[in-house]
Amino acid sequence: MTRAVLGLGGNLGDTVGYLRAAVAALSPVLVAVSGVYQSPAWGDPDQPDYLNAVAVVADPARDAAGWLVLAGELERAAGRVRDPGRRYGPRTLDVDVIAAWTDDGEPIIRTDPELTLPHPRAYQRAFVLRPWLDVAPYASLPGHGWVTDLLRTPVVAGGVAELRARPELWLEPGGPGGRR
Repeated sequence: MTRAVLGLGGNLGDTVGYLRAAVAALSPVLVAVSGVYQSPAWGDPDQPDYLNAVAVVADPARDAAGWLVLAGELERAAGRVRDPGRRYGPRTLDVDVIAAWTDDGEPIIRTDPELTLPHPRAYQRAFVLRPWLDVAPYASLPGHGWVTDLLRTPVVAGGVAELRARPELWLEPGGPGGRR
């Protein structure tokens, strides 16, 4: 079994609908999903704000590469089209594998061009780290340390100040605090 943290985000079309559909599709493996946060676009500011969340998932039959395959399936289901000229451009849904662990709790470290774990820029992204705390207050990003400490670093603290919690937007199956 592996456990993983997936970053979910989007800023085109029915973003809340795409996020909810992704969480619903994750339902068989979903452990927890964070609240929704609004953030300015990262890396390419000429676009609408993003809505972001984090999902913790676990599956006895899925390895780290399997989480990447699932991420791609979720993006395709949301009609994601990649623009090679805008790496950080707008998108209906973006699903990133942030980190993964084996069934005995060991972090999975990979430097493969297809999947690098942990995600190589996660330690810089408030829109990943802050929602992660919603579902795992003692989270640690392998190779970088405690998420609470990372949120206080100068590179992330400015991003935290720009985040806006959106408690009126819920992603859980059955509504806020809903049961699967």
